[in-house]
Amino acid sequence: MAPTHGSFAHPLSRRGLLTVGAAATGAALVGAPAHAAAGPAVIPLPNGFRPEGITIGGGPYAYLGSLGDGSLYRVDLRTGTGKIVSAGPGTPSVGLKLDDRGRLFVAGRGEGARVVDARSGEILASYVLSTTTPTFANDVFLTPRAAWFTDSYQPVLYALPLGRHGQLPDPDDVVRITLGGDWSQAPGEVVNANGITRTPDGSALLVVQSGVGTLHRVDPRTGVTARVDLGDAAPLTNGDGLLVTGRTLYVVQNRQNAVDVFTLAADGRSGVFRRRITDPAFDVPTTVAAFRGRLYLPNARFTTTPTPETTYAIVSVPK
Repeated sequence: MAPTHGSFAHPLSRRGLLTVGAAATGAALVGAPAHAAAGPAVIPLPNGFRPEGITIGGGPYAYLGSLGDGSLYRVDLRTGTGKIVSAGPGTPSVGLKLDDRGRLFVAGRGEGARVVDARSGEILASYVLSTTTPTFANDVFLTPRAAWFTDSYQPVLYALPLGRHGQLPDPDDVVRITLGGDWSQAPGEVVNANGITRTPDGSALLVVQSGVGTLHRVDPRTGVTARVDLGDAAPLTNGDGLLVTGRTLYVVQNRQNAVDVFTLAADGRSGVFRRRITDPAFDVPTTVAAFRGRLYLPNARFTTTPTPETTYAIVSVPK
């Protein structure tokens, strides 16, 4: 799905080299027909599910995590039918990404991270990411050699270095990189680092700082950040999920019920605002994934008091 780009070596890994480069996707997970048609524009989720993260592989199936009990849900984008594929541990599942081995990498808020087999629902590994509290593992992005996680309460990125053939690291092999440079951590339990992706050329990471409304380019070797120059674009207040396809960046701004679209420089140091996507069906969308010319966003409905009967849905809009 994503184009292949150059990458650089990361010296901190104990198992080899971490690289940024092209995103790792779940393209090989399911054998979907190449001509799969677009499905409904609004896809209902189970009542009370409380979605936050979404990820899509090469087939027309999306996976979502629950902020309630942490369950993982798989839905067919063509028909809207779905099922729970992994019962929750009782703690939140926030951001998640699917790799090409059929594994879901899940950010677990205060519980660190876990890796789940998308077919069987088995938990393959669990990781303590932070050695400091408070902590909020929020979003995750996959590269060919690592899974990168943001912490919304600490100025740190975490990396799970992947070995040959995608081998998962041992629990004590988590790499922790302190954010520096232009990064200024807002105090208290303010949402700082949130969505994470890569630059179009794969040379660095991009992280949105929600509470401040800025986008940062992060050198994954050092943690040094530089604020991305977005010209006279409005601040990315409540910036949440990020998605890069080619040189196009999509930034979900949850409580604004909007997705801002930018064209980025290849190295991600600057960008130009192009347009804002809105839809009457948006109700605090949080994250975004793409499939066949459309964007899919789960409505987290943060402004609605959650109950077991509260309705939730995925909203699909053209890219």
